[in-house]
Amino acid sequence: MVKFQEAQLDRTFSALSDPTRRALLARLDGEDGLSISDLARPFPVSLPAIMKHLDVLSDAGLVTRSKQGRTVSCRLNAEPMEEAMGWLARYQRFWTQRLDALEAMLNAQRQGQDLKDKI
Repeated sequence: MVKFQEAQLDRTFSALSDPTRRALLARLDGEDGLSISDLARPFPVSLPAIMKHLDVLSDAGLVTRSKQGRTVSCRLNAEPMEEAMGWLARYQRFWTQRLDALEAMLNAQRQGQDLKDKI
């Protein structure tokens, strides 16, 4: 179970590491299903390049495709991103606690130094 979750997380972060793929996801977020040609239209790359990006996004579970006749439509699936956000949130809590403790320690030292300077 843990290995599967780690592999899924790796695929999600890998897919999100590319700016073109993030832009594709942003376009899908604003639309309820786009054909591949409509999705690719604003990008300055070839349709085969867009298809490769969509393959990576599909493998990560971030995009679902459905075919109706000759048209393939893509939809955003945000669930893998939610899992990645949960993973990041754990580390955010950890580092927030550590940095708050460091700040408290530095403030205590600074107040102690201020008292020594006044004496």
